[in-house]
Amino acid sequence: MKVNRKSNHPKKTGFPESVKQQFQKFQSHFEIEFNNPTLLYQAFTHSSYVNEHRRKFFTDNERLEFLGDAVLELSVSQYLFQQYEVMSEGQLTKLRAAIVCEPSLVVFANELGFGKYVLLGKGEELTGGRERPALLADVFEAFIGALYLDQGLEVVVSFLEKIVFPKIEVGAFSHVMDYKSQLQEVIQQKNNGALSYEIVEEKGPAHNRTFVSRVILNTTELGVGIGRSKKEAEQQAARLAILAIKDQEQGE
Repeated sequence: MKVNRKSNHPKKTGFPESVKQQFQKFQSHFEIEFNNPTLLYQAFTHSSYVNEHRRKFFTDNERLEFLGDAVLELSVSQYLFQQYEVMSEGQLTKLRAAIVCEPSLVVFANELGFGKYVLLGKGEELTGGRERPALLADVFEAFIGALYLDQGLEVVVSFLEKIVFPKIEVGAFSHVMDYKSQLQEVIQQKNNGALSYEIVEEKGPAHNRTFVSRVILNTTELGVGIGRSKKEAEQQAARLAILAIKDQEQGE
């Protein structure tokens, strides 16, 4: 005689409709449509949410974070390698580290408003988890991992071209970039002569001084930079000079 036994295991159930609607809005806002939306949900699922919904068999974002970390590092490495041809291996490594470090990832996540999408347990929510830097950095990496699995590296790079790479170009990481050395390399390759820097102006009170520097090649001014110190002003002048040389080469 066959006896039907009830399984002791609960049925797997999906995310609530409210969560699905939330991430539908997310996809519309960022103009990204996931082939497998579950990957997107998982990218924003914190372990505290999983622990409070044990019967639902949800998966947290830690594995996606692991993958996203590697994908982000590869994508940034490729971009830097292609964009900064005269930068040494040591300088590239230092710059990449500044871009993919936790504080930078938190800035990216906050600018995108990722915090409001994170699925948290009640306890984590009450203790301010939604604004915790480490959590936001992890979510950004997990999202990159999910996007990679769902749509491939090319789409990830396109996303980073909108969110991350422009910040490099405008000098957001200039504190770790030696633009003067880069400019020197460019000039030496072209055998164009000698570079010199001069402070042309100092503005403001002693406790809040601003310096203006210009970089000169022979007698031609290549760029003018502003900074809170003479060193910073010279670095900014060199950065703008490099951009001007690139623009000139592209126009030829």
